Amino acid sequence: MMNKVAVILWKDLLTEIRSKEMVFSMLVFSLMVAVIFNFSFPPGSDFIQDAAPGILWMTFIFASLLGMNRTFVYEVDKGCMQGLMLAPIDRIVIYISKLLVNFIFITLVELIALPLFGIFFKLDVLTSPGQLALVMLVSTLGFTIIGTLFSAIAVNTKTREVMLPILHFPVSIPVIICAVQATTAIFQEQAWSVVWGWTKIVIFFDVIFFIVAFWTFEFILEE
Repeated sequence: MMNKVAVILWKDLLTEIRSKEMVFSMLVFSLMVAVIFNFSFPPGSDFIQDAAPGILWMTFIFASLLGMNRTFVYEVDKGCMQGLMLAPIDRIVIYISKLLVNFIFITLVELIALPLFGIFFKLDVLTSPGQLALVMLVSTLGFTIIGTLFSAIAVNTKTREVMLPILHFPVSIPVIICAVQATTAIFQEQAWSVVWGWTKIVIFFDVIFFIVAFWTFEFILEE
């Protein structure tokens, strides 16, 4: 199974490396938001320190939606989806490979954008790098699990660019809230128990929705 996942994953990685559409659009969007919000607050304002974690995660999730919106677009537009469905593989293999490629590119954009946010908003991103890495890992995985599943639903609609955010946001609200709260606790150097309390909720959410995706993706793909 993992060999089949690796084959599809490698195909998607090569496609993105050649086109650079997903990473470039997400990265440009993230940088634009960072610059705009940097000039939206007075220099030295205390409010920006409180608002920075929320701005950070909303930027990441909006940028990720730009990328995840194209998860199945290439297959549908080029007629490759039928080929994948006729291949002798389980449907969940397609989902896992798409999930991994989305997670890789979103994480790459976050790693590039996070230091820039730290510079613009004067955030010490190296205060607790291990805690911050864990929060970003599980939170990014959370809205990637949701986005990959919903992008399979939205790709066959006439308004797929709009449909994915409409489906995604209501479901991903718990992940966003927990990610913002955990990140705020890290930047304010609160106790690990506070950070872990929010992180546990995201991990639970990730597990639940991965199980839901495992059960439903085959039916979504068939429809």
